[in-house]
Amino acid sequence: LVSSWDTTVRFYDVATNEQKAKFDHRAAVLSCLFGDSTHAYSGCLDTGVRELDLSTEKVTSLGQHANAVSALSYAREINTLISGSWDQSLRFWDPRAPKAEVSNHMLPERVYHMDIVNNTLVVSMASRLFHIYDVRRMSEPAQTRESSLKFMTRSLACMADGQGYAIGSVEGRIGVEYFDPSPEAQEKKYAFKCHRQNIEEVDHVWPVNTLAFHPVHNTFASAGSDGTVSIWDHKVKKRLRQYPKYASAIPSIAFNCDGTRLAVGVSYTWDEGEEGLKKEGGTTRAVWVRKVGDEVKVREPFFFCCVSACIDAIFCVA
Repeated sequence: LVSSWDTTVRFYDVATNEQKAKFDHRAAVLSCLFGDSTHAYSGCLDTGVRELDLSTEKVTSLGQHANAVSALSYAREINTLISGSWDQSLRFWDPRAPKAEVSNHMLPERVYHMDIVNNTLVVSMASRLFHIYDVRRMSEPAQTRESSLKFMTRSLACMADGQGYAIGSVEGRIGVEYFDPSPEAQEKKYAFKCHRQNIEEVDHVWPVNTLAFHPVHNTFASAGSDGTVSIWDHKVKKRLRQYPKYASAIPSIAFNCDGTRLAVGVSYTWDEGEEGLKKEGGTTRAVWVRKVGDEVKVREPFFFCCVSACIDAIFCVA
């Protein structure tokens, strides 16, 4: 399922490399996701939230925000669609009900990104603000945080094991955060530099546009405007793999439900304006689907111990 600034959502069969359905919208589509095997949802720059029937190509309007719909999440535990908007609100939707909008929750800032794991919803907003909610109790956020990164948040993804989340910034950094507010858990959070390259002694830095956790192994992938995708093990703070560079920036990636494939969307992201477009010589727009293997698996540490005869030194190498 692919949404685009060309005002469409397209549904593809990866096995046959065939477009199965196309849904036209009135403005750029900023977010889309699956509800189940036959229904998807879209959030649009024209403020609309829509249900898409993948078998009949029917589009049903669920309702409107007061500004662009920037993010969608589906809370499977409570069978509810959640939309976030630049109008500084979250709205909950039940597409099966006569009146689809269930509730409306105001926020202090515009919503940029959202992700959910189990019943925990993480909302990234302007001004580097984060709210963490239990979707069963939306009267107030369970936690309110400020980003651990100094610059604007560009991406967000929740860990598959429900322990925390990762964020990426425009300044080529990733932060790893944990939900548990205890001092012991918060001591484990950290940030690191990535999607950078030294070219002729100049440090080039690219935004981290998108993050995705592997649904089985809980490692995660990051992709940026440098056109690269990296796989990380956040537990041991190590990069496991970097795939060959793509022809343009990468605005979006996603694993399939069993983690055997990774979809990579490639297109110019206007980080350098019109000049950057000219430099690229046009636009490169494509969706690549690659099979993933052992590079996404957690590598168990192993140790070698070397002991001299007189025990002058003992050292271990992980």
